[in-house]
Amino acid sequence: MIEVQLLQQFQLRLKTDGDLVLNPIALLTEFAYQPYFRSNTSGAADEMNSGYQLEFNQTGYLNVVLRNRNLIALTKKIAIPSGEYYYRATLDSDGIFMQYAHPKTKKNGSWVHNWFPVWFVPQDVCSDINGDAGSGPCGFNSYCRLDENRRPICDCLPGFSLYDPNKKFHGCKQDTMQNCEPISSKPEDFYRMEELPNAYWPTSANYEQLQPLNEDDCSKSCLYDCNCVVAVIKEGSCWKKKLPLTNGRQDYNTYGKALIKVAKSNVSLDENSAGSSKIEKKDQTTLILAGALLLGSSVFLNLLFVAAISLGRARKRCFWNCIQRVHIIIKYKKLDRMVEEGEKEFQAEVSAIGQTHHRNLVRLLGFCDEGRNKLLVYEFTSNGTLASYLFGISRPDWNKRIQLAFGIARGLTYLHEECSKQIIHCDIKPQNILLDETFTAKISDFGLAKLLMNDQTRTLTAIRGTRGYVAPEWFRNMPITAKVDVYSYGVMLLEIICCRKSLEMEREKEEEVILTDWVYDCYKENKLDVLVENDEEAKNDMKRLQRVVMVAIWCIQEDPSLRPSMRIVTQMIEGIVQVSVPPCPTPFASIC
Repeated sequence: MIEVQLLQQFQLRLKTDGDLVLNPIALLTEFAYQPYFRSNTSGAADEMNSGYQLEFNQTGYLNVVLRNRNLIALTKKIAIPSGEYYYRATLDSDGIFMQYAHPKTKKNGSWVHNWFPVWFVPQDVCSDINGDAGSGPCGFNSYCRLDENRRPICDCLPGFSLYDPNKKFHGCKQDTMQNCEPISSKPEDFYRMEELPNAYWPTSANYEQLQPLNEDDCSKSCLYDCNCVVAVIKEGSCWKKKLPLTNGRQDYNTYGKALIKVAKSNVSLDENSAGSSKIEKKDQTTLILAGALLLGSSVFLNLLFVAAISLGRARKRCFWNCIQRVHIIIKYKKLDRMVEEGEKEFQAEVSAIGQTHHRNLVRLLGFCDEGRNKLLVYEFTSNGTLASYLFGISRPDWNKRIQLAFGIARGLTYLHEECSKQIIHCDIKPQNILLDETFTAKISDFGLAKLLMNDQTRTLTAIRGTRGYVAPEWFRNMPITAKVDVYSYGVMLLEIICCRKSLEMEREKEEEVILTDWVYDCYKENKLDVLVENDEEAKNDMKRLQRVVMVAIWCIQEDPSLRPSMRIVTQMIEGIVQVSVPPCPTPFASIC
């Protein structure tokens, strides 16, 4: 019997060329990264020498059967009599392909052994998983080491903890994000450097190499560099690295050590620093970690201020104290409509958003409210917007794009179905999706959000949103539901797939190209490869590509009742729910 556990990050497969391989895979897309084990039965020189079947016979041996009927043994030797044991082979959750045996009969009324291992590959999963893409055997920001049975043990770096305590192979997150604003005191007051012997991340890019440099100077260089989280000192060279770290391992046969920058637990990183954003009250201090958003018109500015946020006892000076004493970079929108929309709605919105907590929503840390002046303070995200990520010079990784799409869908599902008051965002677009230090998508900018009570399902309101992402019902005086967010998400999903904007000018014809029309044309003509031109990863994942394109077309249906809920969207992207053939999104348009 051969078992493959579900929802794991590894895969056993027989490729079309006849090679049996073990691959790390992306959980959401099942995209296969570089193999870490091969049977070497591809038969490149002679097709008849290629493998076509994996055989697990009664003797307990695993073989690759070649097309010429010869056998290539994977299991080299089993030192137990086959007639007395049952066998099974399992691709375990740690990436080890393991063969087990179990005695067929009891001795003296009890089992001498339960299932016990007799053969496994690879012999060193920590070192054998070493491709440029993917997180490695233990996930991002971790390191892998072998126990006495050569099974992997996954540990987080000092100052990091598991993303999910129940999933030890899914990586780690930084407990306290370091402050990159100028610090008036010495960095030693806020950070310490911890040693991790014989640890390194060979496939994580080095953004700076210093040579020759001794350990003390390497440690100090990282300590005083706000971009540096880990420095590896080896053979007189110092390599500085950023997050996320991939394919980490600890090998005591390798000389060298990692130096990790860790925040001191008893000192606030923002205290006494020119980079602090502190809200002080007489009896209470609230630490503001990052940026602020002013609700109002659609004018966005990035401002740099020079002191800390202070909410004094005099409430009438609250707003200007906030503005004059904030030193951090913020996203700013001038307020001009809040009085008209009502103080109660603003307070209800702040209350609802303040109570939300989801890894795919930007967290509200505080607010300032004085008459016409409103200020919201959100958590800091270090990797900019999804728009800058998608539409930059280089095309982002296909798998990461799908992971981002899935995360955004989960965040919208939370807003629509899991909050005490349903929140319709009303302005979903790449500019309003922020990326944190691990490139996790965070939905932001709830300035246009509409709240519905539990007994409401629809609302009538003025047109909101951004051209190119606005659902048709906004223009038809129809009741507005959460399906407007589904439409906007569908447009954005197409942008994520194609790395193209929803509306852009075609240079040669100087005509505006509408992405939704173009994608449906390609889908209808079975030319999906055109959508991901020069994207080999996506072209090699055509099944997934077709699925997400079909999901997007369902989302942009003109009739809101045809659009799926965001919960169904997440299930379709995951592959839990089958995606049926979508109809033309706009039945009366020329594209149909």
